[in-house]
Amino acid sequence: MCLTGVQKHYGSLHVLRDIDLEVDRGEVIVVIGPSGAGKSTLCRAINRLETIDEGEIAIDGQPLPQEGKALARLRADVGMVFQSFNLFAHKTILENVTLGPIKVRKKSKADAEKRARELLDRVGVGHQADKYPAQLSGGQQQRVAIARALAMEPKVMLFDEPTSALDPEMIKEVLDVMVDLAERGMTMIVVTHEMGFARTAANRVVFMADGAIVEQADPETFFTNPESDRAKDFLSKILKH
Repeated sequence: MCLTGVQKHYGSLHVLRDIDLEVDRGEVIVVIGPSGAGKSTLCRAINRLETIDEGEIAIDGQPLPQEGKALARLRADVGMVFQSFNLFAHKTILENVTLGPIKVRKKSKADAEKRARELLDRVGVGHQADKYPAQLSGGQQQRVAIARALAMEPKVMLFDEPTSALDPEMIKEVLDVMVDLAERGMTMIVVTHEMGFARTAANRVVFMADGAIVEQADPETFFTNPESDRAKDFLSKILKH
């Protein structure tokens, strides 16, 4: 996946400044930085939930279409997990996970259910398949959201602060699922405040501030020897606690 010269404004606010980013297949990129740095906007732009003003985003060499069926197809290749779990409250866990594959990928109900149960088992909530989202904990709901994204067989998974709405004891169970995904070779872009995850699972840390990518490096280099003053300042604030 490749982002070239991506610009985004909200009125006079320049939220993405000339973003160039290349993500190799199987690479895990963790995007960190202060609030208001543009991290979530970047994630949403990759999935075309936000339009961009200039530049290009391409997946497997194909530029992201603006709208219509081509965009729906491409969106199916990009799984997204949000802060809020965005599950359909009136559908069971199993129905939540099978809906996309049946409607978008045109899979048979039997095939979709078989795959959904495998994925729910994999994220540790297989026994909850017939329950409704409100009957699950936040950590369980987020793991269902991950299974739902995986059911679409995406080429890339985007995670926008997937643990920020969770209680501390639930964070680990979601991060464990994400580490497992990373180890299985899923291409991932993860916006997170979880520095432990960034250290253990990332191939590359991308540090953003004021809408721009300030620096990027492998985790060991970034956390032990950041180059920019912005990154040093950011790390000094968060790593002391």
